[in-house]
Amino acid sequence: MSDHSAEGRIEILPVEGLPEFRPGDDLSGAIADAARWLRSGDIVVVTSKVVSKVEGRLVRVPADPEERDRIRRRLVFDESVRIIARRMRTLITENHLGIVQAASGVDASNVAGDELALLPADPDASAMALRWGLRDRLGVEVAVVVTDTMGRAWRVGQTDVAIGSSGLRVLHGYRGEIDRYGNELTVTEIAVADEVAGAADLVKGKLGATPVAVVRGLAIGDSDSRARDLVRPVDEDLFRLGTEEAIALGRRDAALPPVPVRSFTEEPVAEESLRQAVAVLGPVPVRVVHLADRTRRKGVLDDLAVEELYAAPEVLLVFATDLFAAGGAVQRLLVALAAEGLGTHWVPASGLPELVGAVAVGHPASPPRPGEAVEERLETW
Repeated sequence: MSDHSAEGRIEILPVEGLPEFRPGDDLSGAIADAARWLRSGDIVVVTSKVVSKVEGRLVRVPADPEERDRIRRRLVFDESVRIIARRMRTLITENHLGIVQAASGVDASNVAGDELALLPADPDASAMALRWGLRDRLGVEVAVVVTDTMGRAWRVGQTDVAIGSSGLRVLHGYRGEIDRYGNELTVTEIAVADEVAGAADLVKGKLGATPVAVVRGLAIGDSDSRARDLVRPVDEDLFRLGTEEAIALGRRDAALPPVPVRSFTEEPVAEESLRQAVAVLGPVPVRVVHLADRTRRKGVLDDLAVEELYAAPEVLLVFATDLFAAGGAVQRLLVALAAEGLGTHWVPASGLPELVGAVAVGHPASPPRPGEAVEERLETW
């Protein structure tokens, strides 16, 4: 596999002399006129603001600052599908494109005082249209990247990233490759389009009215790759919530009885996870016994004659003399096991002195979504 780096020198060239764009303007024509020096193989990098302008993604608002801000905040909610985090007046959202960023990409910079700009409705399609337009006008095969400015987790400051792309391989994977020390790379994947966006911003800037730049020297030519491929799926995102939102969600989920699991994977359960969950019970008059020995466990299960327990990777028995205390302890135990990422199935049982019941424990074959067992029960009088 080739490296994602350029084979030789990289140049970053500003496209100067562009007009102030308005809805309906010919973006590809304006760029072609201002950059007749474009070559096949170049990457044309365009800030999303000018794409939004020519595509009519501008919203008229009153010039009054307070009213403008009120409408801006409403648009942030309208353009989002969920709130990821908030601090004071700052909102981090996931927008309709799947992009997580501040304020759903709604922006009041570099537009008139009575306007707000929304992100392009489909930045990948916008990039493709611009690429074809430049091909028609100049006869060149270029790639196009549409950018927006974002903050980043773990890092202070902002940088431009790709939200639309056409003609460029946006990701370059190295999984399975061997480095010069003989180490196999397992997860390395370079966001090439984001690196191109950040590089181009060094000549575009934010105040100099240069919304378009050209990166020259990198390989292009992938017709199927899109900037949307850079959006991490929610189920793979380890940081999809802010701290306060994660704590609030944890409290809500902890208040719910875990959904009973009837099918488990063969993945082993860590004994430390069981110990952590049982430790949550604290000083209550309840004993929890882990049937770790498979031979002894079968004998106990045969005596209990409870069908649901046989397929579970692990089984915990709960003993108590105080049934009231046992009920609360079992609920806390099930929640604590769920917090360890384990599925459970509580089965009342008898057959042994003071036995209250048993808990089937394992990794669920189909993990239930948080709160999926909640029913709408609130009535309004």
